[in-house]
Amino acid sequence: MSEQGPRVPNIIIRAGALVTGYVTFLLSVMITIEVIGRKFFNFSFQGVDEVGGYVLAIGVSFSLAYALIMRAHTRVDVLVNLLPKSARALLNLFAALLIAALACFLCWQSIDTLRETLEFDSHASTPLETPLWIPQIIWAAGFVLFSIVAVWQAVRGLQLLTVGNIAQLNKELGPRTTDDELNEALEEIQNQQIEPGQELKLGAQS
Repeated sequence: MSEQGPRVPNIIIRAGALVTGYVTFLLSVMITIEVIGRKFFNFSFQGVDEVGGYVLAIGVSFSLAYALIMRAHTRVDVLVNLLPKSARALLNLFAALLIAALACFLCWQSIDTLRETLEFDSHASTPLETPLWIPQIIWAAGFVLFSIVAVWQAVRGLQLLTVGNIAQLNKELGPRTTDDELNEALEEIQNQQIEPGQELKLGAQS
């Protein structure tokens, strides 16, 4: 799948999404054990529901950035695809500017929430009494990465519009089409079928 955005934040976002996925899977296992334990053995873990809330919030913040670099955010493009390329470019750039503004707002609000937590040394009113700055700093980091990539895409779109590269602007900022998804699926199938070094062996045999 193609990525759009600065390389280093992209690597961090992909790593964060991967870690979040594994943690979510581990959490689902813990919840399953908790349900079985409560039903049949009269015991439960302390704080599974609390940790689940933290994982959900962190997963959302990092998934926004991940969906952005993969161009996976939902876009209603029924009418947009019928417009001329220049009009599509303006709408795609406008959408990029809007999402950049939203990302910056979320980033500002998450950092402000973290600041208040640190100022008042807030703890969760739960048996774990978790210092809230621990999950909040990871949660805010996801919004920071989201804003970095969103602003980068908006600036990139303005640059492409300035030089008149309409086709590239639509390619980078426009919604993914069925052709894009089909080509990416075919590339993944080819990569799975051809292992590293196999092409060299086939070339040597021929």
